Amino acid sequence: MINKRPFEELIQTLKDNGKYRVFNDILREKGKFPNALWYGPYAIKNIVNWCSNDYLCMGQSNVVIDAMRTALEMTGAGSGGTRNISGTSHYHVALEHELATLHKKESALLFTSAYVANTSSLIALTKIIPNIEFISDSKNHNSLIMGMVYSKAPKQIFKHNDMTDLEECLKRSVKNGNTPCIVFESIYSMDGTISHLEKICDLSEQYEAITYLDEVHSVGIRGITGAGMLEELGLQHRVDIVNATLGKAFGVHGGYIAADALVVDAIRSIADGFIFSTSISPVIAAGALTAIKYLKDHNELRIQIHERAEKLKCCMKNAGIPVMDNETHIVPVLIGDAKRTKEISDSLLNDYGIYAQAIQSPTVPVGTERLRFAPTPNHTDAMIDNLVTALSAILHRV
Repeated sequence: MINKRPFEELIQTLKDNGKYRVFNDILREKGKFPNALWYGPYAIKNIVNWCSNDYLCMGQSNVVIDAMRTALEMTGAGSGGTRNISGTSHYHVALEHELATLHKKESALLFTSAYVANTSSLIALTKIIPNIEFISDSKNHNSLIMGMVYSKAPKQIFKHNDMTDLEECLKRSVKNGNTPCIVFESIYSMDGTISHLEKICDLSEQYEAITYLDEVHSVGIRGITGAGMLEELGLQHRVDIVNATLGKAFGVHGGYIAADALVVDAIRSIADGFIFSTSISPVIAAGALTAIKYLKDHNELRIQIHERAEKLKCCMKNAGIPVMDNETHIVPVLIGDAKRTKEISDSLLNDYGIYAQAIQSPTVPVGTERLRFAPTPNHTDAMIDNLVTALSAILHRV
């Protein structure tokens, strides 16, 4: 019989230091987002969701829902298998073609999530290129970090967005006879900072390094057709492998990579997370396909989300709220203490009907705990005013 004491001690430690995670039970109301229902401990309450990653509200779009409904009636609920055994439907094939076209790559490969896409692809690269060495930005997402760890390949970490440090890492890698692979993100989700993409591409070419870029918080939101920061900066042809998600701006679920056909074919052939997982439902694929096509033609949604984010940041600054500066749609407010962050999050929800999840370690370093707000085109001026008023009042009393 299992000894429960280590588990009890862990949970108690997490509660004592303010890192214990509470999952709020909410129900999104179709057609009313960002309004939602919160099933609290004593009653059901109407709330406004300020921390969803459905950035452009495509998960609520009738265009997407209709496409999914049609696919559901046509195919049924699930895919019926892994991709290599019965689980490749026409929807999967069409979606991969659309993703490749979006990123101006020859091919794309679907995974069950962007997390699995990252870990599986980085591990696969190690099997394909025996002398590969990963050169990783210090603020990379956990999926990138764990992919490199699981791969057991050598790794160097450069200071966030520090091009001098990156170049030193590249020099060491080349000197040691390795093939460097720069692993980085276009937009970093916790701070909202943007990579020095062009400089990284320049260095990669100078040192003949592979480039692996995570565009998870950029696809759909940046670029004239929603292909991400690379499209916005005209750099799509200069990055080897792009990873991104279907679960944020595109409003559904799943992840993918896009690259040259030969690269994708090799990864497809040996990536365990791809080979041994049941493929995403054709219903999800249909929704993603429609969302991508729709967002290509509707740049006004990208304009709106950035306008909403800038307005929120401006209102927060005017109210003396410690919002962290960046040039993206992500609005982080630095609190700097785990327990206090949780108390503020709880007060917003309980007292004001505003849902903003506390962001704790290990998601962010200890001492940088924060609330992270994600405005969407559907967040109104009144919602922004209510949020700023409530948060300002709480910060002055907590």
